[in-house]
Amino acid sequence: MQFKKFILSFRPHIAPVPAAEKIRSALTAGIAIVLLGSAFKFLPQLNHPLLMLGSMGAATFLLFVAPHSPMAQPWPLLGGNLVSAMAGWGCSQLIPDPVLAAGCAVGLAIFLMHYLHCLHPPGAATALVLVLGSTQFHAMGWQWAACIVAANTGILLMLALLINNIMPGRYYPLPQAYPHHPPLQTAPPVAKLELADIEWALSQMDSVIDVSEEDLAEIYELAVQHAQNRSHQK
Repeated sequence: MQFKKFILSFRPHIAPVPAAEKIRSALTAGIAIVLLGSAFKFLPQLNHPLLMLGSMGAATFLLFVAPHSPMAQPWPLLGGNLVSAMAGWGCSQLIPDPVLAAGCAVGLAIFLMHYLHCLHPPGAATALVLVLGSTQFHAMGWQWAACIVAANTGILLMLALLINNIMPGRYYPLPQAYPHHPPLQTAPPVAKLELADIEWALSQMDSVIDVSEEDLAEIYELAVQHAQNRSHQK
């Protein structure tokens, strides 16, 4: 990469998101955190109090800013946080050095999320929380730690299902693609797709798409090339 391009790559990537969507994202995320914290006041506390995990702030960002992202869907939210909590708990128990335990917990959490198809970035933060708060979590037992993670993610999922589906232009969870969908019968493109076309299309969607315009253009070009190669082989 040329030095000039490298320096310019530090510029912010401005997403064409309408102002109304920016306001909706901020308000819904804030409301979700308030409701999550309020719910803990009414749930039975058993032997130890329920706590709001810091990683839920990052999860809230995904659920209410980019609800159509694959990493914000129910299985990544639930599975990603739960397996990450297991990774954090196990590493904090087996590795005395907290720095080494933190690194192993995050690495193991990412591996497990990859393996179980539940990639959820806040899950790595959940694993780290279990290590950094190991003194408190160990004193109260793994059952309490599991209950806290399950309560946080379960309540947040219910809020996402409720709030996102009453907001205009949103739907949650993301519908699964039909595995045997017939090929689209479209005419060959008569004009070359440009970056400005991608930007315009994104501005019409009234939601945040968790991918850059450059990546979308590259995906489109690769898909067209793959389709052309497949047609030539027939």
